[in-house]
Amino acid sequence: MIRIPASAFELIRGETERAYPHECCGALLGRLRDGAAREVVRVVPLANARASERERRYLIEPGTIRALDEQARADGLEILGFYHSHPEHAPLPSAFDGEHAWPWYTYLIVAVRNGVAGEARAWVLAGDRTRFQAEELVILQEAT
Repeated sequence: MIRIPASAFELIRGETERAYPHECCGALLGRLRDGAAREVVRVVPLANARASERERRYLIEPGTIRALDEQARADGLEILGFYHSHPEHAPLPSAFDGEHAWPWYTYLIVAVRNGVAGEARAWVLAGDRTRFQAEELVILQEAT
């Protein structure tokens, strides 16, 4: 299970709409809770470094991930996973996603149709890398 505050989730949705018709991407930082649940504390939008096919692909440079990991650890957090958008497609992992994913991260995918963010789903790549497994996504309502 991954839990994300509503304000962070809305930030992600806004990023997906701003990037449309290209894919956007970013990181989910937080902490592990109760041994299994992941609690997102911070969302970090990242540049899609892809030079081509940005409508259906994204790339986060390795150096960006290393720097982000160092900063997260300094803040007492860890990278829990990544998010990206699927313009004009369902929030289901593609074969390309599976080829580039790591089993220990959550992958949050948001569908964007005609520039409007829609359904979001969370996934974790199985340890044998043969398939993605759905992960429960819980949006935490915050006190106002």
